[in-house]
Amino acid sequence: MQFLSGAGRFASRVVVSASRTLLFWLLVASALAFWWPKLHAQSADWFDPFLATKPGLNWLFALTMLAIGSLLPPDEVRQLASRWPAVLGGTAVQYTAMPLLAWLAAGWFGLHGPARIGVLMAGCVPGAMASNVLTLMARGNVSYSVSLTTSATLLSPLAVPLALRLVIGSGAESFPALELIWQLCWMVVVPVLVGYSLARLWPSWAGWAQRLGPLIANLSILWIIAVTIAVNRQTLLAMQTAFLLALLTLNLGGYSTGYLAAKAMRLPAPMVRALTLEIGMQNAGLGAVLAMRLFGPQAAVAPAFYSFGCMLTGTVLAAIWACRRAEHRQHLA
Repeated sequence: MQFLSGAGRFASRVVVSASRTLLFWLLVASALAFWWPKLHAQSADWFDPFLATKPGLNWLFALTMLAIGSLLPPDEVRQLASRWPAVLGGTAVQYTAMPLLAWLAAGWFGLHGPARIGVLMAGCVPGAMASNVLTLMARGNVSYSVSLTTSATLLSPLAVPLALRLVIGSGAESFPALELIWQLCWMVVVPVLVGYSLARLWPSWAGWAQRLGPLIANLSILWIIAVTIAVNRQTLLAMQTAFLLALLTLNLGGYSTGYLAAKAMRLPAPMVRALTLEIGMQNAGLGAVLAMRLFGPQAAVAPAFYSFGCMLTGTVLAAIWACRRAEHRQHLA
């Protein structure tokens, strides 16, 4: 028992450290994936762990969502019903504004082919768990942030295919709607429901999920992005400035839209921060996995790079809000 208790405390410390330095490890993992062949240029037969694990990305993401489902507090699930106007309002903004912004950005910067589809995919996926962490950092309403993420995740099998089909338009010869719905169901919704049920049935599962769940989720997303980088090493070398500007426009436009929508709904300041971060930060790991499977590796580049952008800008925005809150308290004192 002492061993298990000590292991639990150690795991908790690792989780806290990993969450605070997620952007740093994202940069490290992606750089390692990109330069891996250069590190072993003398040996043509050197094992590439990034390319070797590409076929298992779907299962890895399902494991991520199982961990997230295990972490969902029962109160948050019950509050989906009690605060449904604010939750559904925020979710509606998520699935209307972001796809529209992605469509406008891709058209404005003249993107075509896989690059365009990748940007559209980044705009159509639900919000990311990272927004919950940054909402806490920004002194926002974490409960509302978790409710928004839960709502968007559970609705994704219906909302994502519809939004993606509308923004792709007639340019796609064959849109894999049924396969997209199936992938979202077994990779996202089912693992979340299974994880939540297991945590309710077995307290020991819930305890270990609290300790290890965030670490598993973070490591899985890091590896998914790294594999996407490794698969597109040559494509990244030819990346155009317009492509990066389109992603930046989508990200900053998402923050602006979330902020304005929250103000229009007359939400209190902590909930404004939560909705702003939720709209601007997309589940790019899911977008990369779906794009790679349904549209090819090159389409997964945009969601992968969106992870860099939203983590960087989201961290900066959360830090600014946290500093303003601290200054306000000092002024009142």
